[in-house]
Amino acid sequence: MHVVVFAGIVSAQVLNAQVITSAVPFLLIAPNSRASGMGEAGVALADDGWATFWNPAGYAFQQGSEVSLSHANWLPQFNLSDLWITHFVYKQEVQDLDGTVSAAITYLNLGEFNRTDVDPTVLETFKGYEFAVTAGYGTKLSSDLGIGLNTRFIYSHLAPFGAGVEEGRGVSSGFSFDVGFLYKPASLAIPFADYDLGHRINFGLNISNIGPHMAYIDKAQADPLPMNFKIGFALKLMESEFNNFTILGDFSKLLITRDSTGKTDQFYKAFFTSWYARPFNETLRQFVTGFGAEYWYGSPKLVALRTGYFYEDPRAGGRKFMTFGGGIRYDIYTFDFSYISAFEDQHPLGETLRFSLGIMWETIKP
Repeated sequence: MHVVVFAGIVSAQVLNAQVITSAVPFLLIAPNSRASGMGEAGVALADDGWATFWNPAGYAFQQGSEVSLSHANWLPQFNLSDLWITHFVYKQEVQDLDGTVSAAITYLNLGEFNRTDVDPTVLETFKGYEFAVTAGYGTKLSSDLGIGLNTRFIYSHLAPFGAGVEEGRGVSSGFSFDVGFLYKPASLAIPFADYDLGHRINFGLNISNIGPHMAYIDKAQADPLPMNFKIGFALKLMESEFNNFTILGDFSKLLITRDSTGKTDQFYKAFFTSWYARPFNETLRQFVTGFGAEYWYGSPKLVALRTGYFYEDPRAGGRKFMTFGGGIRYDIYTFDFSYISAFEDQHPLGETLRFSLGIMWETIKP
């Protein structure tokens, strides 16, 4: 059991956020081992059930059904066994809707805490946790272009009491939605070269966690959701019966505007002001990049190897690490794992292991 104060709970979460902090940053944690092993990139791939996080438009090009579960001990350098996160997702192709629907749950367990008096006397013991429940849908706008939407309920239980003499509690709830697009061109000629990238390259865009501020103590101190803009590509460099090799890259930015007094714009305003409120060079530094590669061997795909690199400017958070991973598919079952290798000793994200299990099957057609 850890002994902390309310502020300590919040600071433990901010370790996963950028310098521009937000409420419920756990919504930014990559859920699945596959994408986590590729530098936490996937907005233009999104070809499995985890599209609910990376880009719900990926559902527009998917068939069949899937149920998947992932788990990770979070911030392992803290050696806190009760700090962990679990994700669950279910997707189902619905022919009458010309698309695929999904349901997902994210649960972050923050552990058990003691509330103390001015001296070490324990007043009460409580548990901290957060969760989000998401429903999604993806369909095609054309043969090459898909669109996806998510809606989400968020609940944050940091502490069942207030802070000092202030009103309210460390408990809040809210809602958000996502919108994404995935472009998979059937034909894309390279200028000045006799080569067509059609069916080999994808482009993805996703704006997630769009919604009103969340307040714990009072509305005047409400914090914005981690509204995130993400764009990226996925390119198949090799595609054959037994060997498939893909590279991908993501570029993301938090759409949050905070002035010198700490006040933040509402999401409908921050969507625009976050691009010009700071000098152009500072805006560029706020972008987080992730690059990855995936190799599959087998017919059908049997064994996968993955690697990637994640980078954030030192003046905007400073997270940077290598990722590694692998996967096995057998019949309808999949198992994936990933590992983070940080460049700094005792980095909170260093040695993070994620494990994912999935079952995929074809939809029975009438």
